[in-house]
Amino acid sequence: MNAEAKAILEAALLCAQQPLAPKDMLTLLGEEPGVDSRAALAALLAEMQAEWQSRGSLQLVEVASGWRFQTHGAVRGALEALHPEKPRRYSRAAMETLAVIAYRQPVTRGDIEDIRGVVVSSDIVKQLEERGWIETIGHRDAPGRPQLYATTKQFLDDLGLASLSELPPLDDMGSPLLPLPEPGPQQTSLLDLAEDTPVPEAPQAAEPPAPALNDEAS
Repeated sequence: MNAEAKAILEAALLCAQQPLAPKDMLTLLGEEPGVDSRAALAALLAEMQAEWQSRGSLQLVEVASGWRFQTHGAVRGALEALHPEKPRRYSRAAMETLAVIAYRQPVTRGDIEDIRGVVVSSDIVKQLEERGWIETIGHRDAPGRPQLYATTKQFLDDLGLASLSELPPLDDMGSPLLPLPEPGPQQTSLLDLAEDTPVPEAPQAAEPPAPALNDEAS
């Protein structure tokens, strides 16, 4: 792949609203999917990563949905002045529920309640589903056929992770509050979004905000 291919990829990645998957990049470059073309693409992406990393402004990263540009950590603080609004806050109960799902998936609501030791509010599950962080992937073969929950690619994308294997190891799987990873340079830590007060319901937007929680203790 030549300089023209690099220019096309850079332009596409800088303009894309969502991460670009390798197969979409190959289509964009007019390449047929194959071992050689994928290897050439991987080498080009690695070269681009190194170049942009040295600039200290943007960095090219791989997340679950593909590749994207995001702000470099060195300039993140300065850019926050452009977005003075605070990120949405989530209850600690919601974050604990999300952490249990992330580390023990697939799990049922009963599994989550056994680990946390409290009843899981339906509002918390709905909140995480509407945020796009968890989804139902099936039902357990047990009385009542309870739903099995797992995290989504959106969850990994929001944390700047390419796969669940990048989650930090746990010393104690039974801990009531499981730690979550540090965010990417353009992300906010999930635990930083936790607070002990309800989240007010907001108007529908392109990215649906979470509804208010009725029972923050759950």
